Amino acid sequence: MGVPVGSMISLAEVCYTSVLIALFIMGTIGNGFLVVVNGSKLMGDQRLIGIELLLLCLGMSRLGLQILLTFQGLISVFFAKFYLHNVYGSLFLFIWMFLNSCSLWFATCLGIFYCLKISDFTHPCFLWLKFRVFKLMPWMLLGSLLASVVIAGLCACMLDYSIASNTDWAKNVSQAGADSVSVIINDVLLVNFALICPPCLFVMCTVMLFVSLYNHTHRMQTQSLDLGNPNTEAHINALRTVITFFCFFVSYFAALMVNLTFIVPFKSHWFFFLKSVMAAYPSGHSVIIILGNSQYWQLFKRILP
Repeated sequence: MGVPVGSMISLAEVCYTSVLIALFIMGTIGNGFLVVVNGSKLMGDQRLIGIELLLLCLGMSRLGLQILLTFQGLISVFFAKFYLHNVYGSLFLFIWMFLNSCSLWFATCLGIFYCLKISDFTHPCFLWLKFRVFKLMPWMLLGSLLASVVIAGLCACMLDYSIASNTDWAKNVSQAGADSVSVIINDVLLVNFALICPPCLFVMCTVMLFVSLYNHTHRMQTQSLDLGNPNTEAHINALRTVITFFCFFVSYFAALMVNLTFIVPFKSHWFFFLKSVMAAYPSGHSVIIILGNSQYWQLFKRILP
């Protein structure tokens, strides 16, 4: 993990910086659009329905995560020594894990919302949740915030405890012994496996949407009805959003776990590739949300010059 000698910026760093800035612009526009649109409704109506409140929280968490990842990426290129000595501190880790966890839990709430509102299961428990999802949404968001604070706090405390137990890591992260690095990696990764819960819920919602779409399509074919009705299109749009998020999440989570193991050499091609994959996560899903919502997309096109 040593810093390469020389002050010249390599071609890989130039490409990485260009990609990072492009993703930052796209993520800022997409997430900023969600925040401004839903925030203006809050200012005008003094209240939000469940989905608007959810998208406002999701846009804010993604915007914060995008800014943090971009800042981290830029200092890794232009201020390598500062990056190695400061970016793995407990405060930075707390902020990073809090925004990361909030983004995951809010997106999971979005998947649950799609599943409850669009799926047509008739089980009494499902119907009870279906008709109360708007009332339950603020509590789901509050629970997501509390879970994020707990996960971020555990990560920061675990890092502080590991550093205190391994003094050579505290001297210089780039020169720490293999044993101390291994202990700290295992402690941090153990806490981060708590982030498995949101994607598991997301998989469950995706499967339920697939089953509901299959049942709905089968009924349409049996009754010789048009498959292009609004219910079918709602299923397909919800599945597109859910599956796209899941693909973004899997790639982001895999890159995050590999990044936390420190096995990728600093400023190598793989290092920049992993950082680019992580930066694409908060920007890509916001674009999919806007494209999948006809009202947002029409409003976004009117705003564009």
